[in-house]
Amino acid sequence: MINNQRTPAVPNDLVEDLTTNYIASLTAVLKQLDSKKIKILVDALLTMKANNGTLYLCGNGGSAANAIHLANDFTFGISPEGNALKVEALPANSSVLTCLGNDIGYENIFAHQLKVKANSHDILLILSGSGNSENIIRATQQALDIGMKTVGILGFCGGKVKPMLDQVFHFEIQDMQISEDTQVIVGHILMKALYLELQND
Repeated sequence: MINNQRTPAVPNDLVEDLTTNYIASLTAVLKQLDSKKIKILVDALLTMKANNGTLYLCGNGGSAANAIHLANDFTFGISPEGNALKVEALPANSSVLTCLGNDIGYENIFAHQLKVKANSHDILLILSGSGNSENIIRATQQALDIGMKTVGILGFCGGKVKPMLDQVFHFEIQDMQISEDTQVIVGHILMKALYLELQND
């Protein structure tokens, strides 16, 4: 008789513990979020919109995917009728990224795009777990040189980019996945807040 039952690679109790602990860690870290800082950023984004500015987002790896995700939310989710933000995810164009990475170095893939496209009415939103990626640091410095407002959603210890930013959402958690979760959660809160604000616009 053939036994078709698969033996779990990881005991069920370990998976259950991991799930419980993950939920507990994410819940605890979200308690660090200050709603007043959300309001400040919502107001800044509305001012940016009134000045015909653009929101630029950037990040690496999972944070790059989150930047693209949130660009969608800010383009459509906050106003399906079209009264939304001008927004661009800097990691979205693979042709541009590979060109810049090949010709002037991966550390410049975001900064050079800002140099070409951005102006002082724009906002840069950094998504980073460590806050130490050179391309993130250079993008922030480029934004500051242009006169843009700079904002970051950071994990771990905040990294080198933290003191460079005008506004920081820093979640002190030594876990990349939870750090990336906070990026989407803050982004979704911003989307819902902007949706409410723009209903009366």
